[in-house]
Amino acid sequence: MSKVTDAVGAVRAEWRDRYADSMLALVIVGSLAVLLGATLLQVSFGAYPLTLSEAWGAVFDSAVVFDADVWRAFLLGGDIPEWFTQRQFVVWNIRLPRVLVGVLVGANLAVSGAIFQVVTRNELASPYVLGISDGAGLVVLVTLTFLSGLLPLMPVLAAVGGAIAFLLVYLIAWKNGTSPVRLVLAGVVVGTVFGSVQRAMFFFINDLGVVMSAQAWLSGSLLGTDWAQVRIALPFTIVALGLALAVTKELDVLLLGEETAQSLGMPVEKVRFAVAGIAILSTAAAIAVAGLVGFVGLIVPHMVRNLVGSDSKRLLIGCAFLGPALLVGADVGARLALSPIQLPVGIITGLVGGPYFLYLMRKKEDIGSV
Repeated sequence: MSKVTDAVGAVRAEWRDRYADSMLALVIVGSLAVLLGATLLQVSFGAYPLTLSEAWGAVFDSAVVFDADVWRAFLLGGDIPEWFTQRQFVVWNIRLPRVLVGVLVGANLAVSGAIFQVVTRNELASPYVLGISDGAGLVVLVTLTFLSGLLPLMPVLAAVGGAIAFLLVYLIAWKNGTSPVRLVLAGVVVGTVFGSVQRAMFFFINDLGVVMSAQAWLSGSLLGTDWAQVRIALPFTIVALGLALAVTKELDVLLLGEETAQSLGMPVEKVRFAVAGIAILSTAAAIAVAGLVGFVGLIVPHMVRNLVGSDSKRLLIGCAFLGPALLVGADVGARLALSPIQLPVGIITGLVGGPYFLYLMRKKEDIGSV
């Protein structure tokens, strides 16, 4: 009888794995389709209008795509080749970098949100809710306002601010251990304090231009991004996402709970803080170039988890694709909804994320623990 039961269990497990893999493939394909469509819309519309066929031709222009000198100028810095036409310049030096920054920011926020939810075993956790975004944001705002010479180190400085915020959240929430509710409440407290300090700084800034740029940054915006922001975020994104995929087994063990993880020989606190450091670096890379974009790190992991399950590897891969699709799509809406006025993308993600968050609260009675 036990052999039959084991065989049935094995068949069910294999079916669940196949289903999860097929749903992950669907998430990837759907996300790429949305991202491609949003990219063509982003490239087509603006002060220099293009038809969809012209936009498609410009994006896949072989003269640009296969030119090593062009990519060297884009990724390492340098002058754009003189042979660039006006259309090539608009598409490749103005509009496509905005899409690429959106891809990097969306992937970073979604993956970091998924990691925080696993580390805290709390489905309400995200860089924004836990105060990490506000901690990193405060450091970035100080750098923008008073220490502009340190701009190339922005992701590192933002990571330091995020790490300090996370430590404060953990210290406040700790009382013979932590709980999902205590972590969220501590994150709200820390985020409120850091957010208040950010707003207070505006009273000490005399340059109106700095005030306007800082305000747009606090709202979360891709306006004005170019290859310089790509060069800032790309290396940190590659490192953070690579490390995140390397610790999926540890994340799966953490999901089992502290007692089970300790019984399996895992040093829980050390692993938890090391993995949280990866999420903080990923968050910092996003905040350094796009500001405080809310809700992406909260709602994308929920969407992916509902489709592919809680397996950490599938979850992170799905977030790495769905996050960019959501953010770039939202940025297209922010840019075109009230054209020629361009809204910060953080406003659109807030308008989408708020109702979704309320939907989760109404749907699930035991919302909180993963």
